[in-house]
Amino acid sequence: MQEIESILQQISDVLWGWPLIVLLVGTHIFLTFRLKFIQRYIGKAIKLSFSRKREGEGDISQFGALTTALAATIGTGNIVGVATAIAAGGPGAVLWMWLTGVFGIATKYSEAVLSLKYRITTKDGFMAGGPMYVLERGMNARWLGIIFAALTAVAAFGIGNMVQANSISSLVQETFSISPWITGLIMTALTAFVILGGIKSIAKVCEKLVPFMAVFYVIGCLILLVVNYSTIPDTLKLICTSAFTGHAVIGGFLGAGMKEAIRYGVARGLFSNESGLGSAPIVAAAAQTKNPIRQALVSSTGTFWDTVVICAMTGLVLVNSGEWIHGYKGAALTKAAFSDLPVVGPVVLSVGLLTFVFSTILGWSYYGEKAAEYLLGTKAVRPYRYLWVIAVMLGSVLSLPIVWTFADIANGLMAVPNLISLLVLNKVIVKETKQFLWEDKLDTSAWQTGQAEPAAVAAEDPTENS
Repeated sequence: MQEIESILQQISDVLWGWPLIVLLVGTHIFLTFRLKFIQRYIGKAIKLSFSRKREGEGDISQFGALTTALAATIGTGNIVGVATAIAAGGPGAVLWMWLTGVFGIATKYSEAVLSLKYRITTKDGFMAGGPMYVLERGMNARWLGIIFAALTAVAAFGIGNMVQANSISSLVQETFSISPWITGLIMTALTAFVILGGIKSIAKVCEKLVPFMAVFYVIGCLILLVVNYSTIPDTLKLICTSAFTGHAVIGGFLGAGMKEAIRYGVARGLFSNESGLGSAPIVAAAAQTKNPIRQALVSSTGTFWDTVVICAMTGLVLVNSGEWIHGYKGAALTKAAFSDLPVVGPVVLSVGLLTFVFSTILGWSYYGEKAAEYLLGTKAVRPYRYLWVIAVMLGSVLSLPIVWTFADIANGLMAVPNLISLLVLNKVIVKETKQFLWEDKLDTSAWQTGQAEPAAVAAEDPTENS
């Protein structure tokens, strides 16, 4: 078993090394310029994302789709993952992580455009979309769609379920001395209560949970920064200079060059915001929207909140604390940094991890079931949900490193067929953007509230997205 685990770890290290990083970042930059820096619309996108009015075919509101995607995206990577990047790549990794988020907005937007354009309505009356349908209907490559769906269904059980459940049970046991069995039973019951009701139930919970956990965590980070405000200017300078020069040995810190800062900053940023992996557009396809562009703009804000805001806040707290120079790694660095402020720091960290991890379990359950539905039909959905609930219990009481590694590989491989579709169909993305965004001189306030519909929307074929 150890030998298998070692082999899988080597595969994972190669996969998440430079080849995938170059492919993902290259796609981010290509789409950014192809779409004339779509990031400039982020302000409008944020305002639009808070609209909860029904404005077209779909299962859930635009806000519900966004919060469900954020639920799956915001997880341990936003806290422990950032610490791992700093420990391995130095303070400069924070800047590269942030830049990855900025350019990743274009990719997250593009994924959603294609997912909505090629979505279908199932025989049960629900929407279904995602890279597998894009590959099948947009590229006529069903075999690639099958590969993507199979990888998603596998990766979901690991990275979106058992690993997350194990993180919660371990944290609760370490912090409150509560048995993993008790934590597992509670988590299993809560998960079953939410996901057995389907996407509408998941979205309803995420609409309340995600804003609370994000605001609570950001406020907690701001408090920690305010307490140590005097060192913030030096911290910002250190992050910027280290990003391009690397960082020498200090105390227990082993030192890192510019190459390490780029590699670990970009890798953890990509892993955290999932731009290019093809997961978020699966839930974007369920949104009620008049045209693909409206929801695509909303979806793009997911990367903004995840990396540009939350990961950046974590990075500032960790570097500003100075604990990284003592050689702490991963969770140990996070715990040390947040412990600098008694009571408040540990509470912010514990609540943040608990809510982030639980929300990930909810969000990824939908990704997994839609992948299973694509492979086996709607009959596979309910059995998949039951297996998901059982896996939460297993993950809570069993530590399975091999599951994490295998899921990590499947998660990385998901990106390959998805990125292929983005690059091949980039003209479709540009065409949709040109039709619904660039050529329509929209009245912003009316457009955001759904009171006015552009001429291009009115002329749209109503069967195109069905």
